[in-house]
Amino acid sequence: MIWFVTFLCCVGLIGAEVPFNHYVNNQRVIGGSNAKPNTWKWQASLQLDSYNQGSFSHICGGSLVSAFYILTAAHCILSKDVSQYRVVVGEYNLYEYEGSEQFIQVEKIHMHPQWTGNLGIGNDIAILRLAKPVYHNGFVAIGNLPRAGEMLPHNFTCYITGWGIMDYEASSMTPDILQVSPIKVVEHAVCSQQDWWGGIALRSMLCAGGDGVVSGCQGDSGGPLNCYTDGEWRIHGVVSYGPSGRCNQLSKPTVFTRVSSFHDWIYSIIQDV
Repeated sequence: MIWFVTFLCCVGLIGAEVPFNHYVNNQRVIGGSNAKPNTWKWQASLQLDSYNQGSFSHICGGSLVSAFYILTAAHCILSKDVSQYRVVVGEYNLYEYEGSEQFIQVEKIHMHPQWTGNLGIGNDIAILRLAKPVYHNGFVAIGNLPRAGEMLPHNFTCYITGWGIMDYEASSMTPDILQVSPIKVVEHAVCSQQDWWGGIALRSMLCAGGDGVVSGCQGDSGGPLNCYTDGEWRIHGVVSYGPSGRCNQLSKPTVFTRVSSFHDWIYSIIQDV
């Protein structure tokens, strides 16, 4: 489970107990601020019960893309045992049970067939089928996807959301609320330059950030890059990797799996209900 080489992507786990009393120790987007309640309704928390003891910990983000399906990163899948996973949607404050949450077990994991475990090769994308459908309670919504092959222009403003750490050097700072921050797209021609990410920044990836201020970090993996295009908020990216060490390094933007590059594969799965 890495961001890049030795960079642990999803450490700083959230210790979540039963739904009505789930204490957590969560972390956030670097450079972010508290999201407005009930806004990013497709945001999900992927949680793992490492020891099969009924105690789930947040490991990654995700996005609701169908009543039955969650989009996340392939590198977030630490175990093939689906009974060890659950997804929480309608979540906002991870310290409190607010009545908006839905806690749902995972029934099946679809890893991209070309995922090798090497982030530099790409295909860092997975889809989780839920054991039961998410129901509409006013706090959840199915996220829209971009057009197949769509690429965003340089400096286009999107928003990263998640519960990843807010400061790599002060990870004990653990705010409880979903974080959000605007983050600017870095076009492939720039991101693939040698003093940026070079050859490991592929066209099937999307770079954003690199200003030394805003970035995703540990705990954000698998979560969405939210961009307003064609009159709708759409999930254009899935958090994949960042630099080893400090997350918000200059000229080392957060790298996302580009959702538009996997359009056909995603729909081949989520339409099979």
